[in-house]
Amino acid sequence: MKKNKLIALFLFSLLLLIVVSITLMLNFNQINRLLTNNENRTGMFNTDTNPMMGNNQMRSNNTADIINDSQIQNKLKLPPLLESDQETSTDIFYTLTTQSGTTAFKDGPLTETYGYNGSYLGPILRIRKGQNVHLTTINKLNENTSFHWHGLKIPSNVDGGPHSPIQPNGTATVDFTVMQEAATLWFHPHPEGLTGEQVYNGLAGLIYIEDENSDALDLPKDYGVNDFPIIIQDRFFDENNQFNYEDIRNINGTQGDTLLVNGTISPYIEVKNEQIRLRLVNGSNARNYQLKLSNEEIFSQIASDGGFLNEPIQMDTLQLVPGERAEIAIDLSDYKNGDMLQLMDENAEVLSIKIVEEIDPDGTPLPKTLNDISTNFDNVSVPDKEMTFSGMGNMVAIDGKQFDMNRIDLRAKKGITEIWEITNLNAMMSGMIHPFHLHGVQFKVLDRNGEISPLNEQGWKDTIALYPGETVRIEVEFSKEGIFMYHCHILEHEDNGMMGQIIVE
Repeated sequence: MKKNKLIALFLFSLLLLIVVSITLMLNFNQINRLLTNNENRTGMFNTDTNPMMGNNQMRSNNTADIINDSQIQNKLKLPPLLESDQETSTDIFYTLTTQSGTTAFKDGPLTETYGYNGSYLGPILRIRKGQNVHLTTINKLNENTSFHWHGLKIPSNVDGGPHSPIQPNGTATVDFTVMQEAATLWFHPHPEGLTGEQVYNGLAGLIYIEDENSDALDLPKDYGVNDFPIIIQDRFFDENNQFNYEDIRNINGTQGDTLLVNGTISPYIEVKNEQIRLRLVNGSNARNYQLKLSNEEIFSQIASDGGFLNEPIQMDTLQLVPGERAEIAIDLSDYKNGDMLQLMDENAEVLSIKIVEEIDPDGTPLPKTLNDISTNFDNVSVPDKEMTFSGMGNMVAIDGKQFDMNRIDLRAKKGITEIWEITNLNAMMSGMIHPFHLHGVQFKVLDRNGEISPLNEQGWKDTIALYPGETVRIEVEFSKEGIFMYHCHILEHEDNGMMGQIIVE
């Protein structure tokens, strides 16, 4: 009898052990699927290190790994050069329309997207210094949007910030005179709370400013032949090839696992063995890029956000944070027909460069002088304004406050040069880079943590990286009156309120 009870107890214990084991295995698999799905779709914040050229900072916001699984390369799509509605010797007229559509990025279902005058991204607007520009902007979306001209020095009432929403089926006109030098700028939406989603869905385009200096410089300028726009973005495609921003939105910055360049997956260009020019734009919501050549050879940076540098700067790595731009020149004169190299983001391929025609290069180097910008950064005075960036997620803030359209945070005088001191209060070992962007001006970076800024930052800038624990001083002078925005260009941080406004009188 006692023996039977022991056998029954043993069998019961064995059965209980099997049930518990199966339950644990099911729970483990479910947790593992959730974690894997979260990593692939939204990313978990970590502190992967990425060196910045010319700076000792070693921090990155990158969290989602880029997948290099495409076996097929695609010829790089080139944004169309927008034809003007009308042009005279002094004035030019353009029309831009935001619209929804579908775009073929890969095999399978088409992706639902937004675009300007098309289904994804937008055309290139070409304007000249001194020209009077007249833009008709039309909103064909089912939600409010705005047209922000990132990097343009224009009056605040046409800057396109959150104060200037255009309702569905609404139209607005933008008139301004180009009062700045040659540069590669861009435009994108800036409606309050919707910027991240609308940019992610495809709203972005480029502005080329030209002037007498850019005309005279012996630089590659044959569009699509040796002069290429390179809009770099990261996106996540679900099983039906959709973006589904709301599902993958990350409050610390939405990233994807697939690189798009001008809306092209695994792009390539075909060029001659000559100097080529790449106009690089970080159009991502949150990802920082560490760009280099696959053979680790040197290239030359010739321009930053707001125009040409004083001289070409030799680089082997270039970091771009969201909103930042740079123009680089790559000398291919030593390459042969059939050779190939890649522009890389760390270990991910951004662009394949194929040499398909061999010519006799004339050996003409890049111009030694590109611009004439004062870089006397000695004896910098005490700052006129100080501000702090802090927090993550929904707790981001500038000077401890979140954006309030009814509150003026700072005041400045038109035509008066000021020194701004900006500090990222995030802890150095666990914080984030905050890309600082200021509307309505191009400024100079004076120093980082008291050290003179790297050579490739000693030009006109409108967007800069603020590293965790770092203090940066910039020189600012507004040429226009009105209310202008300053904010973090991680678009989800911007939407969460990491934004302030300054009134210039």
